[in-house]
Amino acid sequence: MPQYRISQAAALLGVSDDTVRRWIDSGRLVAQADAGPATVDGAELAALAQQIAIAPELGRPVAESARNRFTGLVTGVKKDTVMAQVDLQCGPFRVVSLMSSEAADELGLEPGVLAVASVKSTHVVVEVPTT
Repeated sequence: MPQYRISQAAALLGVSDDTVRRWIDSGRLVAQADAGPATVDGAELAALAQQIAIAPELGRPVAESARNRFTGLVTGVKKDTVMAQVDLQCGPFRVVSLMSSEAADELGLEPGVLAVASVKSTHVVVEVPTT
């Protein structure tokens, strides 16, 4: 299962490192601190990302165009013999991609994995960044 350092977890959740540390101290997140730096389990981080996601308020349009790449955590993968549905929590946004089960397996997609959703028209392409 993927593990994320506190600074990585904070960046993915859109909060400060100190906030993640407070959540660990209060029991909201569990950290593993073996010989190296403390880490957080990816699946647990994905679940928390879903809990704290807040949809933006609709208001006046902004002057810039929307970006088409969303970095986030895989929160769910439903597969059958042919197709897979992959859910990502990208900040306050839930992004869903339909792909072949073979592609999901090749990418190693499972809850907690860091992934990038590239949106083009009605198609969502999921990539796994190099670490």
